[in-house]
Amino acid sequence: MAPRPVYFDCDTGIDDALALVYLMASPEIELAGIGTVSGNIDAKQAAVNTLDLLAMGGKTEVPVAVGAMDPLTHSFSGGVPHIHGHNGVGDVELPHTDRKPETESAADMLVRLAHEHPGELDVIAIGPLTNLAIALKQDPSIAELVHEVYIMGGAALVPGNLSAVGEANIWNDPEAAQAVVEAPWQVVLVPLDVTLENAFEESDREALAASDSALNRALADILNLYFDFYVGEYGRRMCALHDPLAAAIAVGQITATRAPNVPVVVDDTQGPGRGQTICDLRGQRTGTHDVEGAHVRVVLDTDQQLGPVLLARLLDYAG
Repeated sequence: MAPRPVYFDCDTGIDDALALVYLMASPEIELAGIGTVSGNIDAKQAAVNTLDLLAMGGKTEVPVAVGAMDPLTHSFSGGVPHIHGHNGVGDVELPHTDRKPETESAADMLVRLAHEHPGELDVIAIGPLTNLAIALKQDPSIAELVHEVYIMGGAALVPGNLSAVGEANIWNDPEAAQAVVEAPWQVVLVPLDVTLENAFEESDREALAASDSALNRALADILNLYFDFYVGEYGRRMCALHDPLAAAIAVGQITATRAPNVPVVVDDTQGPGRGQTICDLRGQRTGTHDVEGAHVRVVLDTDQQLGPVLLARLLDYAG
């Protein structure tokens, strides 16, 4: 089968970098275009990181467009340097490419690709959803053209990571997230419920560091800061695989085994619930089932752990 076209929307920090290289290494898909958004780092630096990683992996043909610098209703807060570094990639200086971003915006790129690949284009969004919301406002018909939208975001039955209820990607732009989940396209939401259960261990990082690939060795260096941050969560050096899990589910290497289509609303008020993904999971206790008319599939369990799958694919990738 021909590889499926993918538009990838990211705020290229550390786990985004893992997800990007994983997608580069995946023959099941073709990266038709990448848009960047402010989240872990601002959208312009995210584009620099993305272009540098693509160049290191020999994927210089993949176009990259800079997207929204600010969320829909407020200014960008400046990122999370204590988690992803001041440059988004763990303060590691990657070899810089001369390639520049495209002149079109990320939203324009998504609209164009949706029309160029009607019914075929998959969207993988692993940052705040600002670019997707802007694209929907520009051209609502893309909701009928895109095949599926895979989102790393939200927290269905577990606490948030940026507030008591808010996961970072959703919390950073709840207005955009609400626009995306209410649009009439099929969404696959990959929340903290499953991403925190999939991890990379120090032994995995060391395997990348020992690789013959300069790209894998760079990933190992980038992961150091991320591993340090997650000591507070897990009690040892390791990290959650938030963004790579969404990518792996989209590619099809990881299968969602419990993922009902249910009504989902994002709280975009200014109260303590801001950024919460309110997933209506009533009636699922005796067995997983879809709610009629719902179009957001909330992933609650998967068939296997991502860590070994991710490591194997990264180590096999020649770039």
